[in-house]
Amino acid sequence: MDVLETSKSLDEELYSRQMYVLGLPAMQRIQGAKVLLSGLQGLGAEVAKNLVLMGVGSLTLHDPHPTCWSDLAAQFFLSKRDLERSRAEACQELVAKLNESVQVCIHTGDLTEDLLLDFQVVVLTASKLEEQLKVGTLCHKHGVCFLVADTWGLVGQLFCDFGEDFTVQDPTEAEPLTAAIQHITQGSPGIVTLKKEAHGQNFCSGDLVTFSGIEGMVELNDCAPRPIHVQEDGTLEIGDTTTFSCYLRGGAVTEVKRPKTVSHEPLDAALLQPRVVAQSPQEVHRAHCLHQAFRALHKFHHHNGRPPRPWDPVDADMVVGLARALEPLKGTEGEPLEEPLDEALVRTVALSSAGTLSPMAAILGAMAAQEVLKAISRKFMPLDQWLYFDALDCLPEDGKPLPNPEDCIPRGCRYDGQIAVFGAGFQKKLSHQHYLLRPKAEVAAEAALRLNSDLQVTSFTHQLDPSTEDIYGDNFFSRMDGVAAALDSFQARRYVAVRCTHYLKPLLEAGTQGTLGHASVFMPHVTEPYRAPASATASEDAPYPVCTVRHFPSTVEHTVQWARDEFEGLFHLAAETINHHQQALTSLADTDRPQVLTLLQAVLGVLRERPQTWQDCVVWALGHWQLRFCYSIMQLLKHFPPDKVLEDGTLFWSGSKRCPQPLEFDASQDTHFLYVLAAANLYAQMHGLPGSQDKTGLRELLKLLPLPGPQDLAPIFANDLDPALASAEFGPEQLKLHEALEFWSVGPHLKPLRFEKDNDSNFHMDFVAAAASLRAQNYGILPANRMQSKRIVGRIIPAIATTSAAVAGLVVLELYKVVGGAQSLGAFRHSYLHLAENRFSRWVPHAPAIQTFHHLKWTCWDRLKVPAGQPERNLESLLAHLQEQHGLRVRMLLYGRAPLYSAAWPPEKQAQHLSLRVTELVQRVTGQVPLPGQRVLVLELSCEGEEEDTIFPPLHYEL
Repeated sequence: MDVLETSKSLDEELYSRQMYVLGLPAMQRIQGAKVLLSGLQGLGAEVAKNLVLMGVGSLTLHDPHPTCWSDLAAQFFLSKRDLERSRAEACQELVAKLNESVQVCIHTGDLTEDLLLDFQVVVLTASKLEEQLKVGTLCHKHGVCFLVADTWGLVGQLFCDFGEDFTVQDPTEAEPLTAAIQHITQGSPGIVTLKKEAHGQNFCSGDLVTFSGIEGMVELNDCAPRPIHVQEDGTLEIGDTTTFSCYLRGGAVTEVKRPKTVSHEPLDAALLQPRVVAQSPQEVHRAHCLHQAFRALHKFHHHNGRPPRPWDPVDADMVVGLARALEPLKGTEGEPLEEPLDEALVRTVALSSAGTLSPMAAILGAMAAQEVLKAISRKFMPLDQWLYFDALDCLPEDGKPLPNPEDCIPRGCRYDGQIAVFGAGFQKKLSHQHYLLRPKAEVAAEAALRLNSDLQVTSFTHQLDPSTEDIYGDNFFSRMDGVAAALDSFQARRYVAVRCTHYLKPLLEAGTQGTLGHASVFMPHVTEPYRAPASATASEDAPYPVCTVRHFPSTVEHTVQWARDEFEGLFHLAAETINHHQQALTSLADTDRPQVLTLLQAVLGVLRERPQTWQDCVVWALGHWQLRFCYSIMQLLKHFPPDKVLEDGTLFWSGSKRCPQPLEFDASQDTHFLYVLAAANLYAQMHGLPGSQDKTGLRELLKLLPLPGPQDLAPIFANDLDPALASAEFGPEQLKLHEALEFWSVGPHLKPLRFEKDNDSNFHMDFVAAAASLRAQNYGILPANRMQSKRIVGRIIPAIATTSAAVAGLVVLELYKVVGGAQSLGAFRHSYLHLAENRFSRWVPHAPAIQTFHHLKWTCWDRLKVPAGQPERNLESLLAHLQEQHGLRVRMLLYGRAPLYSAAWPPEKQAQHLSLRVTELVQRVTGQVPLPGQRVLVLELSCEGEEEDTIFPPLHYEL
């Protein structure tokens, strides 16, 4: 296994990233919770890992059973030195090391009624049905949330009982809906018209909303939640507004999430009348059959004192018989369900049930841990009440032989749990695979070796992109059996996918965002290739327009980006320019000079000499507050008044353009004050002066300082509206600025500040959050809080341990199929899950599109191969070969973007190229020579007679 590092940072942000998913109140409840976990086989280990990483207050482990070889297949806390030790004792130290803030204890006695009363949540894994019924009854009686999680081979089961009256405070992961207001009528009912860009917001009749930032009809601001009725035209009825003030402008309407109450049946009742989570009637029937299979497996174990033997047909038939004899399941109304038992499904479950698999433990363990978090935090809707997950599609395809009992007997090794399902032959094949994985390379390599010392791991710390194709080239990929990737940008995903297509390697691709996750498999010649969603690539690759960010923001993302640009300009770029002002100003292009001059004017502000004291820095910060949030807005409105009308008769300030309003400084308002505090400290840092965190002293100082007037700041914002209005030549103001900078250049250099979002003591994030909030207030945009601003400015993808674990398990299920040699499309699955909303889907991927041209047929996985020959052929020979062998008359031949041949060229130019060897021609046109170890040149061609949408397979010119 080769592990690629694309980032050297550790997963130290995991805790903060999960905060974006769960929120502070939920995290606080989680950190104060006490959980009992019984059963420390693979599934239990996954539950423990996730809960500890998520920061539960206390986790008590219970499992007195001795460790055996089959445990090691999926239990990453255990090793062969732990054989015969109790699983709980062997795990405690390593579990505790995952998170020192979590108390990890062991209980060695029985699970008594008095013991259960000490916990908020109790989880049983790999337990007997008798114990489940006993503990479940006691938990239901005393209001303790109760879960059962189990796996038998390739099938998993999860059950939740949170009591008969469980209130979910925050049912969904989505942020509350919010929309900008265009107008509100006085009437009964009052009608709210939303701005155009807000149309399509999914408000529903019956939703509760509140209001903020309204001018005029201020009675609505921060009102008690009001129910709405959504009309056909998208306007909202909000109740009686007859006696309210007349609406003027601005404001936002925001959804208020309502708690929901759920009622769960105890296990004994839910066994006979199961409510299952499923996406279709077919899935419901399959879940019911799996439910009966699990009941039969428990009965078999109870009668025989052991589980069914691996792939033993006699034991499997006995399980089918037990399932057939079970009492029929009941529907919601208590009537027996008239559903046939899928005996073939039950038999397959029984045959493969003896094994323990790491990916199944990862998936079910993650789901179970997520339900524990729901029980504790009361965030997100819990399962109602049973979930069944099966990956029987990992078994050999129809027509291929199934594992035989002799090949699946225990070998006394750590892979016994896996051998029991797939056989020793498959395990041997798996052990010879070479896969390229994602970061973090060095840390991942060390961790992987701790989990399994048999593994051979090589870490690579070079970035995987076009600049490193001399490292990750033909020789490197020829050693790989496939690639597993979970990259955090679509650009990187696209590049890796293109390399896999080029080298015909399987790609296992996965990603997560909060409680959303996906896992996909892309097989050469079998499935379609990876394609990034167009909407995702557009949002990632296209920055916000500069003009929109500077003058016409309409979203909170625009305001945060503006604030981040402010920081960069004021405290980094300006300092670097001043340090080298002569060189910088003379080297700037004429079009860039006005913007930099305006920036430097802002850095000087009302000061005309270097600050010497903390008070000077406060004076500058207060002046800059006035500049950005008051006077520059006034200046903008002089150029574009609120009632400005365009030539077509429409208002200038309409659609996505929000008419701004200047703010008045008020030190008693926290955001105003915090901006000055942060800006003054950053200005002091840049000048090498001591700052201050004395908020009381700053409030007293601000009472004494006069606010600068427009005359003090006029030179700064006169040309700030539009760079095109500023002259590239040095006028009188620019000359004054130049003289001031000459004075500033004497003395120590300024310190350019590099933005750090994660250092809470340096005021960087404080400045951005406060500036973004004030900017949002200017434009009537609902501000982001500090955490949201940090996520936006850092482009942080919210992450949570449970989703990551589940997705990792889904990827490995597809790896089983790739290694096992599955060749039919129907064997593979793309997977999607949303743990917050209990949605789980798996579907067969699409086949690759087939293209045709005359007698040729191909997909994206095919290529035209032409050997270079000895001696190497020239371009004329190559074109003749393509016509003779494939009937293709080449119209244009490219290497990358460089044309090697065109039928439209003059005969003289064609002759110059046709006589050259292909590698010589590539070198002459591009200046590139083949890399060491490079085996092919990839050429692209178009041919006479092709359709517009024809894309010929790449031409692999084999060196």
